[in-house]
Amino acid sequence: MPNSSSISEFLLLPLADTRQLQLLHFWLFLGIYLAALLGNGLISTAVACDRRLHTPMYFFLLNLALLDLGCISTTVPKAMAYALWDTRAISYAGCAAQIFCFVFFASAEYSLLTIMSYDRYVAICKPLHYRTLMDSRACATMAAAAWGTGVLLSLLHTASTFSLPLCQGNVVNQFFCEIPQILKLSCSASYLREVVFLIFSASLFFGCFVFIVVSYVQIFLAVLRMPSEQGWHKAFSMFLPHLAVVSLFLSTASFAYQKPPSISSPLLDLTVALLYSVVPATLNPFIYSMRNREIKHALWKMLQYTLFHLQ
Repeated sequence: MPNSSSISEFLLLPLADTRQLQLLHFWLFLGIYLAALLGNGLISTAVACDRRLHTPMYFFLLNLALLDLGCISTTVPKAMAYALWDTRAISYAGCAAQIFCFVFFASAEYSLLTIMSYDRYVAICKPLHYRTLMDSRACATMAAAAWGTGVLLSLLHTASTFSLPLCQGNVVNQFFCEIPQILKLSCSASYLREVVFLIFSASLFFGCFVFIVVSYVQIFLAVLRMPSEQGWHKAFSMFLPHLAVVSLFLSTASFAYQKPPSISSPLLDLTVALLYSVVPATLNPFIYSMRNREIKHALWKMLQYTLFHLQ
């Protein structure tokens, strides 16, 4: 059996057996990717160009859009290329880079979602202290902490995963390089250190999830004390989708990284990977921003400005 020193490339999961299905997967991935690019790109441009959106909430939305773009760009374009050119190979270095980038963007994004829940908690439950607690320096520090968390965890997991001896071949049963699939290629009992790191990361993310839920519960209680039913509807329609996306990401990622090998199958692994690696980055722009009146107004002004200069 080959060891890690003799492996120069990995073979990813083929998404289809026929050329027609491969092209269908290419067009599906292309549509998803373009939707994510359009949504996150419009949000980034609107927040950067409209000075009225230079507030803490929209600053964090800008960071979220950039992380979403990075996260989905790590996996989907490569999968599109594989489907279009009918190839499965990815180099050893390319696989390591893909794992590093994906863990970095996903970890930073989840940390940022935790910060965003705190921002909304302070804005609604402690409005008199909002300018003090969420000044520009505090926002920059929290955003840097989210990005720094991504760097730390990606370095930790990538170094730990690719320091393992790989003696079970080079076939990765996933459409991108995923840590659990690489661990399946390691020698017996050699992957326990990385499993400990995964449990540590899962515990950290679960703590963030508890913080998010507690923050939203406090927000809900504050909203329920408001006399306006319109305010109730606006708050619940905004925060419930947020919780749904966060729950989807955490549950599917935890399942993918901690499920027993006995219940693993290519179709199940592929479905779960799509749910936590592709769906959140595509839905976040519509859930967090496109239903926002200020974002819509900024985008409309951008469109008018562009049309005026094209005439």
